[in-house]
Amino acid sequence: MLSNLWQRLMALVRMLWREVAKFGTVGAAAFVIDSAVFIWMLNGPLEGSPVKAKIVAGVVATIFSWVANRFWTFRHRRQNNVVRELVLFLVMNAIGLGIQAGCVFIAQYWMGLTDSTSLFIAGNVIGLFFGTVFRFFAYRFWVFTEEMDADPAFAHDRELLTGQLPVVRERRADPVGQDAEAPSARTPAEPGR
Repeated sequence: MLSNLWQRLMALVRMLWREVAKFGTVGAAAFVIDSAVFIWMLNGPLEGSPVKAKIVAGVVATIFSWVANRFWTFRHRRQNNVVRELVLFLVMNAIGLGIQAGCVFIAQYWMGLTDSTSLFIAGNVIGLFFGTVFRFFAYRFWVFTEEMDADPAFAHDRELLTGQLPVVRERRADPVGQDAEAPSARTPAEPGR
């Protein structure tokens, strides 16, 4: 089971590494923007309201992220319907932002951590990690999908991620010396064979 999981993970890494690198670069820039705005809000206009400060910082970073991902990371997968793409992007980011704000909420109200450093770590390290993992897969499989669905290079992505195996047929030697298809152990034999 662990071997199968490891193979699936390695196949996923090989499939996604270029997009992950670009996404990571955009994410690093968004992290700097998010962090700067969050710290400024915590120590300025929204002092005493860390959850609201996290939401404002997330909104600013989200706007930057959409533009950068649309025109660089997933430029070859942009949808023709910009409004639909933006709405999906905002919905997925709202969920990601909710993950981050939820981490700040847990840190402050459940764990009793009220200092800026602890709240920053909760929102911009722990929350950002989980939010980023969610965002990458949401962008790739729901937001920026126009070309991906038609591109043969990505035809089996969903099968790879879900573990669904395509029908595999084995070749066996025919007594006359010609190869013939034989059903694989994974597929039931067809009637008449």
